[in-house]
Formats: sequence, structure tokens, C-alpha cells
Amino acid sequence: MGKTKPAKKPAAKAKPVAKTKKAAAPKKKAAPAAKTARSEKPTIKIETPTRRSEKPTIKIETPTRRSEKPTKVENFIKAAKDAKKAGPKPLAASLDESGLGWIDAGKGYQITLDGGKLAAKNDKGKRLSSVPKEIRDGDVADQLEALRDWLVEHDRECIATVEQWMLRSLAVPRAVLQAVWDDPAWRKPLENAIIVTVRADGGHEHAKSGLFRGVDPKKGVGVVDADGETGWLDAERVAIPHPILIQELDAWRELVTQLGVGQGIAQLHRETHPKPPALVASTSGAIDQFEDGKFAMLMHAVGKARQLGFKVRGGFATCKVWDAGAVSEARYWIGADSPDGETYTGQLSWVDGRERGLKLAEVGPVAFSEGMRMASAIYAARVVDKQESAS
Repeated sequence: MGKTKPAKKPAAKAKPVAKTKKAAAPKKKAAPAAKTARSEKPTIKIETPTRRSEKPTIKIETPTRRSEKPTKVENFIKAAKDAKKAGPKPLAASLDESGLGWIDAGKGYQITLDGGKLAAKNDKGKRLSSVPKEIRDGDVADQLEALRDWLVEHDRECIATVEQWMLRSLAVPRAVLQAVWDDPAWRKPLENAIIVTVRADGGHEHAKSGLFRGVDPKKGVGVVDADGETGWLDAERVAIPHPILIQELDAWRELVTQLGVGQGIAQLHRETHPKPPALVASTSGAIDQFEDGKFAMLMHAVGKARQLGFKVRGGFATCKVWDAGAVSEARYWIGADSPDGETYTGQLSWVDGRERGLKLAEVGPVAFSEGMRMASAIYAARVVDKQESAS
């Protein structure tokens, strides 16, 4: 009987073995992390500096782990190259005399997008006054409408992104321009924008500037200079400066008119407000030029501000701006009482990134110009009395 007691001890030692197995189990859950890393895509990222003396920059970020499986983007590029080598494949579409592409929708019908709207023609090639319901509700029509909606949104995003680059005067790598230039949605806001070379220290070299006309990996950035001559800038980074920062702005405006070209963003013809010399050293903290603007109802003033693209909070129409690497916000008082009550506008002022009031002497040129632009646009929508209009 005394010998049987030691026999139970091995069973007690088996417990740590069971604990070891349970501790090892979580290692199996590490697999999803690898999947997440594999699904990373190249992105365009705006980096905000930690020092006020530095400027925000734009970079293309790509996955760095080469041992992982190819991403969907890489697979797509490979498939496109393979398809190009194999030769073009026939498409179920045909072009008419006006250049519209018609896609086979089945049952003898073909459909297209004309001016953003669906159009159809029958098997005899006759264009119909309306799209048959069975075709309009079909998969091909759904795909065309989804494509249309995506293209519209893509156009808006591209324009908004380039405008952000301009408002912040961001340094844009040449590689970014090369990556997006072939896309018409990107080319529209970029083409004919004034660009300047960005030095290694982040400063702008205005002597090397021009209307942006293209980019080449070997030649550099193609421009038309102030004399109307074409050339190439050997620059790794360029900026689309805010118009208040463009030297000889009127000369560039005249050149664009002479060349008969337009811009996809409001740069050269954007309303600007240089800071008057009397305010350069001013200790005042507000502008009263746009005070006492009457609105029959507060909701009218709020609606106008939002229509112009400005946010409204706490009774102020606001405009956040990056200026020389620092963020500031212009605030224009429009009222905070009942939405259907009468309101009068107040002062225009600025605060820094920590909500601290700024003196006019401390407000940068871009922040001052954009704040004045906001206030003047809202003030222009006020109710004008007969006496005021007569004067």
C-alpha cells in the first residue's frame, strides 16, 4: 500500500504540460496580423511636422515587407502587364460616329452613358427615346451607373486634394505627380497650375517656376515659364503655392489669358487679400470691416457660410489654414441665437492651433487672405437697405 502513493505524483506533474499547450494556443491567432500586412496598399500621405519651422510634406507609402504575398494592387499591375503581352481582347462595345461607346446589354439592345444619363438603341441601331425597363434594371445598366457615380466622386476627390496642396503650399514629390498624371481626373486640376521648385530646406525657389504641363521620369517637370517658353525643372519636389505667395501674380494672370488656357483649380484667379502695411505691426486682434451685416434670419447666414464650404460652430463661420507650417483658424461672427431670428455679423479674428487669440501682426499672409475672403463672401450676402445701396 505504501508503494501506491508515489504512483499518483506523475499525474500531478502532467498539469504543467496542459498549461504549456494552452499558452501556445494564442500563437495561432497571430496569422490575421500577417494578412493585414499583406493587404496594405500604396497610399499618398500628408505628414504634419512637429516643428513650426518645417512644412508638411507628401509621401507615397508602400508595403516594406518583400517576403509577404503580393498585394491586390501588385496583382492587378501584373495582370495588366500579362494582358498587354497577350494582346488586346475583344470588347462587347462599339463606337458610333459621335464617339459614344455602346455596350451589349443583351436581348439585342446596346446601352451607353450620354451626358451622365443612360441611353439605349435596339438591334437595328435605332436610338430609343427611353431605356426599356428590363434593360434599365439589368446588371449592365447597374454597372454603368455605378461607374458613372464613381467617376464623379473620383473627380471631386482629385480636385479637393490638389486644392488642399495649394492651400497648404505643400511640397509634392515628383514621384507623386508621375503616379497620377496619366489619370484625366488628376490631370485636370494639376495642368496649368503654377508650381515652384522646393529646396532641400523646404523653401520655395520662385526663380524656378512655371505653369505645370507634364512630368517625365528622366527630363523632370515640364513647365511654361513667365516668358511663355517651355522647359523642364530638375526638381525632386515642387509646390503649388497659394496665390498670395506667388510673385508677380498679375503677370501670370496675363500670361494665362494670352495663352488661352484655364486652370482646374482656383489658383491664379482666386480672390486674395494682402495684409495692408498699417496692419503689419498692429496689436489689434480683429477686423471690423465686415461688422453689422444684417441677415433676416440666422439660418440664412449659416446656410450661406456652409454653401461656400465653411464650417459653422459656436456662432462663428470658421476657416482653418496652414501657413508657414503652422495651423491657424479665421473666425467670423454670424450669430448664435434662434435660427429663425434676425442676426448681425461681427468681427473677424484669428486663433492659433491651441485656440489662443492672435494679433493681426502675428497672422500669416495665407491665413489673413483666406479669412478676409471668407468674411467678405458671407458679408456680400447680407440684406442691403435702400439707403446703403443708394450710397
